[in-house]
Amino acid sequence: MEIRVDRDRCLGAGMCALTAPAVFDQDEDEGLVVLLNARPPQERHAAVRVAAGVCPAAVITVTERGSSTAS
Repeated sequence: MEIRVDRDRCLGAGMCALTAPAVFDQDEDEGLVVLLNARPPQERHAAVRVAAGVCPAAVITVTERGSSTAS
Protein backbone atom coordinates (compact mmCIF):
# COMPACT_ATOMS: atom_id res chain seq x y z
CA MET A 1 0.00 0.00 0.00
CA GLU A 2 1.17 3.49 -0.86
CA ILE A 3 -0.59 6.65 0.25
CA ARG A 4 -0.61 10.16 -1.17
CA VAL A 5 -2.42 13.21 0.15
CA ASP A 6 -3.36 16.49 -1.55
CA ARG A 7 -2.80 19.17 1.10
CA ASP A 8 -3.99 21.87 -1.33
CA ARG A 9 -7.52 20.43 -1.22
CA CYS A 10 -7.53 19.44 2.48
CA LEU A 11 -10.30 21.04 4.57
CA GLY A 12 -8.69 20.24 7.93
CA ALA A 13 -11.62 18.16 9.18
CA GLY A 14 -9.20 15.77 10.91
CA MET A 15 -11.11 12.56 10.17
CA CYS A 16 -7.92 10.94 8.87
CA ALA A 17 -5.97 11.70 12.05
CA LEU A 18 -8.83 10.43 14.20
CA THR A 19 -9.25 7.24 12.16
CA ALA A 20 -5.59 6.34 11.55
CA PRO A 21 -3.43 8.39 13.96
CA ALA A 22 -0.33 6.26 13.30
CA VAL A 23 -0.45 7.26 9.63
CA PHE A 24 -2.01 10.76 9.56
CA ASP A 25 -1.74 13.89 11.66
CA GLN A 26 -2.65 17.55 11.28
CA ASP A 27 -0.22 20.45 11.19
CA GLU A 28 -0.43 22.96 14.02
CA ASP A 29 -0.66 26.05 11.78
CA GLU A 30 -3.59 25.29 9.49
CA GLY A 31 -4.83 21.90 10.66
CA LEU A 32 -4.09 20.34 7.28
CA VAL A 33 -3.26 16.69 6.81
CA VAL A 34 0.28 15.50 7.47
CA LEU A 35 1.20 12.08 6.13
CA LEU A 36 3.35 10.32 8.73
CA ASN A 37 3.91 7.09 6.81
CA ALA A 38 3.34 6.76 3.05
CA ARG A 39 3.84 2.99 3.25
CA PRO A 40 2.26 1.80 6.48
CA PRO A 41 2.56 -1.76 7.77
CA GLN A 42 -0.15 -4.29 6.96
CA GLU A 43 -1.88 -3.88 10.33
CA ARG A 44 -2.65 -0.22 9.48
CA HIS A 45 -4.13 -0.83 6.02
CA ALA A 46 -7.75 -1.24 7.11
CA ALA A 47 -7.67 2.01 9.11
CA VAL A 48 -6.08 3.84 6.16
CA ARG A 49 -8.81 2.63 3.82
CA VAL A 50 -11.47 3.84 6.27
CA ALA A 51 -9.70 7.20 6.65
CA ALA A 52 -9.62 7.63 2.87
CA GLY A 53 -13.32 6.82 2.70
CA VAL A 54 -14.39 9.26 5.41
CA CYS A 55 -12.28 12.19 4.22
CA PRO A 56 -14.84 14.88 3.28
CA ALA A 57 -12.52 16.40 0.66
CA ALA A 58 -11.33 13.04 -0.75
CA VAL A 59 -7.68 14.10 -0.55
CA ILE A 60 -6.27 10.67 0.35
CA THR A 61 -5.22 8.38 -2.49
CA VAL A 62 -4.47 4.76 -1.65
CA THR A 63 -2.65 2.56 -4.16
CA GLU A 64 -2.38 -1.13 -3.42
CA ARG A 65 1.01 -2.68 -4.14
CA GLY A 66 1.08 -4.79 -7.26
CA SER A 67 -1.99 -2.98 -8.55
CA SER A 68 -2.58 0.04 -10.72
CA THR A 69 -5.92 0.64 -8.98
CA ALA A 70 -6.16 3.68 -6.73
CA SER A 71 -8.97 4.65 -4.41
